[in-house]
Amino acid sequence: MAEPTIRVLIVDDHAVVRSGLRAFLSAFDDLVLVGEARNGAEAVALCQTHKPDVVLMDLVMPGIDGATATRQILERWPHIRVIALTSFYDEALVKSAFQAGAISYLLKNVSAQELAAAIRAAYVGRPTLAPEATQVLISATAQRQAPLFDLTEREREVLALMVQGYSNPEIARRLVVSRSTVKFHVSNILSKLNAGSRTEAVSIALQHHLVS
Repeated sequence: MAEPTIRVLIVDDHAVVRSGLRAFLSAFDDLVLVGEARNGAEAVALCQTHKPDVVLMDLVMPGIDGATATRQILERWPHIRVIALTSFYDEALVKSAFQAGAISYLLKNVSAQELAAAIRAAYVGRPTLAPEATQVLISATAQRQAPLFDLTEREREVLALMVQGYSNPEIARRLVVSRSTVKFHVSNILSKLNAGSRTEAVSIALQHHLVS
C-alpha cells in the first residue's frame, strides 16, 4: 500500500533555513512542499490558499510569532497539524507552542530522518517531542502538587490510548464509541488535568502514573 502524500508548509523568517528544509523535503517522495512563509501572517494566508496537512512552524519571528500563528491557523483549520521547529527550548516557548495547539516540538538540529518521521506521525495525530521539550513539560508538572484528578474509568481508558499516541478516530474505533464521545472525554481529561494540550496531558499522566 502506497504511503499517503503529505502536503507541507514551511514557516521561517530565515531564507537559509527555508532553503535547507526545502532540500530536505525533496528527498522524500511522500512529503510535498506546498508553500513557504517568512512570518506568521504569511503562514495564515498560505494555509488559506494551499490547505497543507502539516506546518513546520518557527516560533521566534518578527510580527506575528509562531505560537500566535499556530493558534490562528488551528482556529480556522483544526485538521492542520503544526510542528514547532525552533532553535530554542525554554519553558515559556514550549508552553506557548502547546497551548497554541502544536502537536510536536522539535529543535532545528533534528536529523532529516527524524523530521520526516515526525511529519508522518503528526499527519496521523501522533506527537513527537525533542528530549529537551519533554523535560520542560515533566519539570513543569513536577512542580505542581499531585492532585486527585478524579478521572472516571472510561476517561482513564481514553487517556491510556492518548499516551500510546492514538488519535481521536483511532480511540473511537478501539472503544467502539463515536468520535464526538471521544472528543467529550478528551475535553474532560484536559480540564481535570489542567492541561493545555493533549501532549501536556500525556506528560502529566506519565508523571503521576495515571495509567498503567
